Amino acid sequence: MSDAEAPLTRPGTPLCHALLPCAGTGSRAGTEIPKQYQPIAGQPMVMHTLDALRTVLRLDRCLVVIAPDDVFWSSQPVGVTLARCGGATRAESVFNGLQALRDHGAQEHDWVLVHDAARCLVTPAQVDALIDACWNDAVGGLLALPLPDTLKAEAQGRVAATVDRSDKWLAQTPQMFRLGALHAALSLTADRGFAGVTDEASAMEMAGQAPQLVRGSAQNFKVTYPEDFALAEAVLRSRP
Repeated sequence: MSDAEAPLTRPGTPLCHALLPCAGTGSRAGTEIPKQYQPIAGQPMVMHTLDALRTVLRLDRCLVVIAPDDVFWSSQPVGVTLARCGGATRAESVFNGLQALRDHGAQEHDWVLVHDAARCLVTPAQVDALIDACWNDAVGGLLALPLPDTLKAEAQGRVAATVDRSDKWLAQTPQMFRLGALHAALSLTADRGFAGVTDEASAMEMAGQAPQLVRGSAQNFKVTYPEDFALAEAVLRSRP
């Protein structure tokens, strides 16, 4: 990845940019600070995420979208651009982050890989696999995993039905789409508070597109609940 403030090059060739929405509080994690800043294996979780992304040579820029009043970042890390334009929701943070990328010179045909800061176990190989799969795709796509468990529908705390899982996938990140197309898709619901947008792929689906599913890894889970921190730390410490 190039230095955060280096000018963009290759105007005729699409570039790849990483965008991390990092303005949430992570209320389900049970931490006193936003979960992305909770220490895991010796450093804040988001730094593990950034370490993986900064190793992907095809990522030209890594933009981290933070809340305007965020006090965690005392300086701008090497290879990272901070944008204090985080919104009330993930979708709003991504929407604002796309404009920040434009302000830094990104083009409409450039690829943007949106990644959860709390998916700190992603590997450079997984990101490269997504780029390889989506580079010539008309829409783009996302890392995902076929659902491995039996899926139940619930009613009043009891099983209402067993749902066919044969075509069900668990969405992961990164999710890779053209900057202009993703911005346009999010714009469709911006005036309604991005209602129904749960991730970037859902925004593209609402715009009539069918993103490609690229098989990810079970280790690329999102740290969400208190017990997830110990599991993430165990995985990180097991790696070379």
